[in-house]
Amino acid sequence: MKTAISILDSLFQAAEQFATEQGLSRSALYAPAIQLYLQIHRYHGITDALNQVYATEASQLDPAFAAAQARSLPEDDW
Repeated sequence: MKTAISILDSLFQAAEQFATEQGLSRSALYAPAIQLYLQIHRYHGITDALNQVYATEASQLDPAFAAAQARSLPEDDW
């Protein structure tokens, strides 16, 4: 699919220079760059939602649960 976008001239020139140096077409540069951006930012909404939950909820273990968990670990000699 073809599309048109608007970007700063300086960004366009830098991308053009990089693509030329790497022997890439614009499509070969822009498509993977957009894909990487989407992968990086895919879960930001989830992180924000979890941060909201844990901002109001205690995040420490219940003391009885922590003690039971500690008792279940094997004894190690240090």
